[in-house]
Amino acid sequence: MALTESNMLELGTKAPEFVLPDTVSGKNISLSDIRSEKATVIMFLCNHCPYVVHVNPEIIRLAREYQEKGVSFVAISSNDAGKYPQDGPEEMKKLAARVGYPFPYLYDERQDVARDYDAACTPDFYVFDGKLRLVYRGRLDRSRPGSGIPLTGEDLRAALDAVLAGEPVAEEQYPSAGCNIKWKPY
Repeated sequence: MALTESNMLELGTKAPEFVLPDTVSGKNISLSDIRSEKATVIMFLCNHCPYVVHVNPEIIRLAREYQEKGVSFVAISSNDAGKYPQDGPEEMKKLAARVGYPFPYLYDERQDVARDYDAACTPDFYVFDGKLRLVYRGRLDRSRPGSGIPLTGEDLRAALDAVLAGEPVAEEQYPSAGCNIKWKPY
């Protein structure tokens, strides 16, 4: 497992549109289907990464809390399921049910969406405002597996609180860190 940091897509970037299959419902879901007029959180996750496994409890808590405030959430896995079958759609569906993801868990088989978002690692977090402009990208919080730092979601929470209050998100943002996205060979 190589520790990889997020690429930090430029703030202000318009959210790239996508249509991907939801491994939970079996339906195709587009950005237009899930976007919120308040804020939309797009997360690149996968099943097997220890960094994602570590933050899953806080992601779930945070999503449930902020969905009540009108924020929408979606998770996307873009890993090569040919080489990493534990990250394939059937296993994604099982994991989403087991851990209780309260949001769609989409599969980006062609990896186009990960490229469009310049995603580099799992987990990787993006917050878009009501106009689908990027206002935050980076980490959930400072906690990492084995660090002894408790999960709080403080960085992502601060960004969402600012957006919901109509205030600018802090410009100082830290990259997320985790496993690299498992790219398919070309």
